[in-house]
Amino acid sequence: MDYEEKNMIIDNFRINDHGKIFIIAEIGMNHNGFYDKAIELIDIAIKAGADCVKFQMRCLEELYSQDALDVSKGDLSTQYTIGLLRKFELSYDEYKKLAKYCHDNNIIFLCTPWDIKSADLIEKIGVSAYKVASADMTNYALLDHLCEKGKPLILSTGMSKKSEIDNVVKYLNSKKKKVKFALLHCNSTYPAPFKDINLNYLKTMSEYDIPIGYSGHERGIAVTLAAVALGATIVERHITLDRKMEGPDHSASLEKKDFESLVKGIREIEKALGSSKDRVITQGELINRENLSKSIYANIDIRKNDVFEESMFVFKSPGQGLQPSELVKLLGKKAITEIKKGKPIFKSHYKNIVNAKKDYKFKRKWALPVRYHDINKLLETTAPDLVEFHMSFNDLDESPDDFLNSKYNCGFLVHAPELFEDDHLLDLCTHDRSYREQSVIHMQKLINVTINLKKYFPTTVKPLIIVNCGGFSKDSFIEDSLKDDYYENLIKSLSSLDSDGVEIIPQTMAPYPWHFGGQRYQNLFMNPKEIIDFNKKTGIRMCHDISHSFLACNEYKWDHLEYTKLLAPFTAHYHISDGSGVDGEGLQIGEGDINFRELLPIINEYSKDISFIPEVWQGHTNNGEGFWISLDKLEGKL
Repeated sequence: MDYEEKNMIIDNFRINDHGKIFIIAEIGMNHNGFYDKAIELIDIAIKAGADCVKFQMRCLEELYSQDALDVSKGDLSTQYTIGLLRKFELSYDEYKKLAKYCHDNNIIFLCTPWDIKSADLIEKIGVSAYKVASADMTNYALLDHLCEKGKPLILSTGMSKKSEIDNVVKYLNSKKKKVKFALLHCNSTYPAPFKDINLNYLKTMSEYDIPIGYSGHERGIAVTLAAVALGATIVERHITLDRKMEGPDHSASLEKKDFESLVKGIREIEKALGSSKDRVITQGELINRENLSKSIYANIDIRKNDVFEESMFVFKSPGQGLQPSELVKLLGKKAITEIKKGKPIFKSHYKNIVNAKKDYKFKRKWALPVRYHDINKLLETTAPDLVEFHMSFNDLDESPDDFLNSKYNCGFLVHAPELFEDDHLLDLCTHDRSYREQSVIHMQKLINVTINLKKYFPTTVKPLIIVNCGGFSKDSFIEDSLKDDYYENLIKSLSSLDSDGVEIIPQTMAPYPWHFGGQRYQNLFMNPKEIIDFNKKTGIRMCHDISHSFLACNEYKWDHLEYTKLLAPFTAHYHISDGSGVDGEGLQIGEGDINFRELLPIINEYSKDISFIPEVWQGHTNNGEGFWISLDKLEGKL
């Protein structure tokens, strides 16, 4: 069966092996006959992030035999069950109101019919699919009746033998009126013992080549999470207000906190499962690969035209140059430039790569990212209007006289370090007062260094300082209601700085920044409304990092072109590179998903005189090859 045939659509939700898990919050009869409790349970499901809530409907006179309904003849367990069902059943009108409440609150309403009459009543209410209880897996009369309605079916397989599951799959596939259907692995005991669940049976069920899922009645959430990892595309769990309530399903149900944890865990697993595509190195891994791995270094001074021999090289960290595995490709080649002992080896040492032009043509000022140690070499090859110093905290203790010439014709700006000594990540927004005060001290030191640099760049009167201001959190995003306080903390921090002679510009941020080679959650300077409000309140302009804002737009489903247009009046400088997904930042232009064909005209129209740099990650390697490639692609378009 091909990919499209295996899809099953319920309402607007597409169920398949490569998408979001369809989470059903099974309310069943756990409302105990109270309409208000049913509403409360729906609200719990909505808040947790479920996709669907499901109820159950029975017409007892049709469902049970007359003997069972006769209290003088039915056995004790049946009498107990029927007594609860009579006590807990909602009216038809109440089900109609529940369906409307779900529709109005954007959650799918389903209801399991236990008999044909109930199926017809549910059809009148309006559902986009039918859930078939385990008890009706072999009830072909009910299945036939549901198939005639032409809507997808979800069948639980509890209490069924493999032969019975095989037969129902064959039966439904043989129907002239084809319906899409899915199977849920299930153990119909309440709660189900772990030893009896046999989750590995999901692998067997996958051979049916239809959507498969899991309907769980066990204690806790671990087994259900494991079912998702094993391939379940639909998950159903009972929810309750209190597991101690009267009724058969409460003890096998999840209360609010556990159900919220389940949904959160499923959504995390969705992201972690990925796909079966080739293994790729993630952005965070690339950072760690450079910091932690080894590369090939020169073991001696190598002269131009020397033929590479194994004895000339050694493997050392950090992994900034060629990987050790590439040594065999290196041997026998000639050096096309001198290489000092202790320097990493790049392709540019033996192979002609893209080189800088002496003069680039842009309609606006363009800048080049530099460090103290490479500025002079880069300025020998090209002539930017500005240089943007990307500072490390160690640079702040260096003497610029040891690196810089007396005067430069170009202007300059500075990108503040994020990381300072003692693993201090700059955060001018945090509620931790002592941490914020330490960040202010670091920031003031950077300002002082920047002002001192003005003597080397006489054309720059008020240099820009680009800052990632902080406002990150470790394990989750903060509530929107808390953000105003963080912005207020930032305003207090900035007002305490002696910043005469410089202009501090916060940078737009990505939702999942990389710190220490691991991911954090960013909370500020992503939402365009917040940024504009901040500017109107403070007059502080922004550095618009195009890659960062694209990732934020992907995370929050914003229009990136409109975003760029909105921020243009408040932008003092652009960082331009490509991006992908929600955390693939700093990619070479054309290697991500940004629509530069439509984006660059917006920048030209709304930000005519605003400067930019090509902010490509590792653009400095191979004598700046990444920067030159970017500039070639942007030339004539900005």
